[in-house]
Amino acid sequence: MRKKHALTVAALAATAALTLSSCGGDKADSGTTTVTDVSTAPADKAATVLDRPFEKPDLVLTDTQGKKYDLRERTKGKPTLIYFGYTNCPDVCPLTMSNIAIAYKKLPQADRDKLRVVFVTTDPERDTPQALGKWLKGAGDPAFTGLTGDFPTIQAGARQMGIGIDPPKKEKDGTVVSMHGAQVVAFSPRTDAGYVLYSEDTTADDYAKDLPALIKGENP
Repeated sequence: MRKKHALTVAALAATAALTLSSCGGDKADSGTTTVTDVSTAPADKAATVLDRPFEKPDLVLTDTQGKKYDLRERTKGKPTLIYFGYTNCPDVCPLTMSNIAIAYKKLPQADRDKLRVVFVTTDPERDTPQALGKWLKGAGDPAFTGLTGDFPTIQAGARQMGIGIDPPKKEKDGTVVSMHGAQVVAFSPRTDAGYVLYSEDTTADDYAKDLPALIKGENP
């Protein structure tokens, strides 16, 4: 059974916006704060509807074609899902993108044409435009947008959405781990605000059920 989404500000800070995932490792708190409230939702709902939506990040990064991508400009008036992760993640990131892709493929073509799915790397040193493009074809869908750039810019953009990310670090065994918030935020085509949040536990069926409403800018 899903946990109830009647969360307070403090609960959101502990369980959602400020939770970092190492994608296969332990979770840690970033130690920052948030002022975002969330609304009450039934226990069987995957979505957390925010009472105080996030403003879309003012991010200008580089897409998989090596071209400048202004996030606000390119997704204005479009239903948009944004997720921060990295291509060398062994579990959470590919599973999240795969679940979204499965739900995406079930949509009518007209709805697919409207929806924007944006994956922003938290490991830009290794995630080049070419690497992102190749990874998204396997873990997501070729129609999805992959973005990279300098880490401080990406980190600042994530923070605007209440998502914490840390600089990638090398472990003793030589592997590089990127700690990042594992939430997907849905932005409304009506207001361009991020009004719905999904955790890493959200399934493909959950997304398939909610996407038609999100595409219309409605509450799931």
